[in-house]
Amino acid sequence: MKKVLFVVTSHDKLGNTGEKTGFWTEEFAAPYYELLDKGVAIDVATPLGGQPPIDPKSEDPSAATEDTKRFDSDTELLAKLKNTKKLADVKESDYDAVFYPGGHGPLWDLTTDKNSIALIEAFYTNNKPVAFVCHAPAVLKSVKANGEFLVKGKKVTGFSNTEEAAVGLTDVVPFLLEDALQANGATYSKAADWHPYAVEDGLLITGQNPASSKLVAEKLLNQLNSKK
Repeated sequence: MKKVLFVVTSHDKLGNTGEKTGFWTEEFAAPYYELLDKGVAIDVATPLGGQPPIDPKSEDPSAATEDTKRFDSDTELLAKLKNTKKLADVKESDYDAVFYPGGHGPLWDLTTDKNSIALIEAFYTNNKPVAFVCHAPAVLKSVKANGEFLVKGKKVTGFSNTEEAAVGLTDVVPFLLEDALQANGATYSKAADWHPYAVEDGLLITGQNPASSKLVAEKLLNQLNSKK
């Protein structure tokens, strides 16, 4: 059985707005069930361990999908989320791939988390897929491979500047994801705002926005199935 590690934010403050953030439900739920239903085992880890914060906007009925409805009533998964592993305690050698769901939370904690950075580097250098969706590609900001930024010269996507502007958070986020990826030498591309779009460049898989979550999971599954 293949085993994938989901790494989720522990950060719940949306900058200085007084509002809450966290991970985006659909970006967790869609890939989780896409993999689970194909027989993949999944563990969840966070910087602090325990219950990760959910972005309240992602629980709004207007953001609901079949996967988020399943998530809301999945007592087994909700119990697993209450008891996430601490990032410091997980080892790359126990897993076949790693996946990061987005939400704005990761911009603040996972981008600078030493354990997260080391973990991604370990997966990548050991020839294992690393996958990210929406804001999660931001966690690659300080990740290096062979002395260079991992994204340098790679094709990537992620939450676009125009999408950030559309949700009114351009001046709230610590940095713009699209700009940060390009600053590190990535070849960034995107589809129209809110349209599904995912890019695969070797072991690196990135998705643009919540609608791209399942696409990222499908690409990750293909890579897992192609490995003996």
